[in-house]
Amino acid sequence: MAKNGGLHWSEIPARNLEALRRGAAFPAHPLALDAERRFDRESQRALARYYIDAGSGGLAVGVHATQFQIRELGLYRPVLELAAETARAWTSRPLFMIAGAIGRTGQAVEEARTARALGYHAVLLGLGAMKGASEDELVQHCAAVAHEMPLVGFYLQTAVGGIPLSRGFWARFAAIDNVIAIKVAPFNRYRTLDVAFGVAEAGAEDRITLYTGNDDHIVLDLLAPLAVRLGNREVTLRFRGGLLGHWSVWTKAAVDLLARLHAAIDAGALPPDLLRLDSFVTDCNSVIFDVEHDFVGCIPGCHEVLRRQGLMQTNLCLDPNEVLSRGQAEGIDRITATYPELVDDAFVAANLARWRA
Repeated sequence: MAKNGGLHWSEIPARNLEALRRGAAFPAHPLALDAERRFDRESQRALARYYIDAGSGGLAVGVHATQFQIRELGLYRPVLELAAETARAWTSRPLFMIAGAIGRTGQAVEEARTARALGYHAVLLGLGAMKGASEDELVQHCAAVAHEMPLVGFYLQTAVGGIPLSRGFWARFAAIDNVIAIKVAPFNRYRTLDVAFGVAEAGAEDRITLYTGNDDHIVLDLLAPLAVRLGNREVTLRFRGGLLGHWSVWTKAAVDLLARLHAAIDAGALPPDLLRLDSFVTDCNSVIFDVEHDFVGCIPGCHEVLRRQGLMQTNLCLDPNEVLSRGQAEGIDRITATYPELVDDAFVAANLARWRA
């Protein structure tokens, strides 16, 4: 163990760490609720089994898609515990388990300790609660959590509570030795590039694996290299996978898509049929994430797809006001019919009874 009793990335079993570093699909795990808005453990377990059988690299739990309010309701530990228990019981395949950690330093450190005790490998560290903090305070906060667990950085878009983070911050963050990945999700090309520059400036490109969280730019993020120049030095980074709310639905199709993208990169050829998928995937995301109404229906949109497949009983959220927006259900009808190659309804139908058993 690390000197302070925490977990260092070098102590993660090699096969689990490889699941992260080679690049994988990580669905941001939703929270299943019944008609009375109670935690629906059967559906939650079915979702985890679905993601594992679909070929995900692991589970990301307690993150934005799981709804941050689980902390206030005493559900943080139960939700993480159920996912960890399900993963251990359901497969012998090495998975990489990620837990969300948020709040001011005391809360984030305690959540990291909880995740470590439950067998998670890293925490995805959200910084929304640190709004107004100086860059020094932000770096100190991240370093304190890194003493407990390996970190996956999280650049969350401002529309859903994220804060702008400078190129200088990302260089200092990447210099923290226990940072192993960054989920880049500002939905902004300039800010996405800031992360790449920060990692390169820290000389951390071999330690830190980049994951796209830009649900509006998934395919091109995964295909296009991020080449940055620092004086006479040029560094090329790539997004190796995605940790995405969008991939919480139609996950088998997402895993298959990522495999095709990896194969194309390895072959040094980008077929036009892959490039055209970028706009198709983004069109789907615009509906599921409710872009028309500034993302207010993004979590219910994911829930609705999963409800239609039978993986969730309802599309309800903890907040009664968080519901599908006007026209969103009809939009889901449209994209499901328009892009059958991006849908995995047949895979779910063939396995649903087993996942719910």
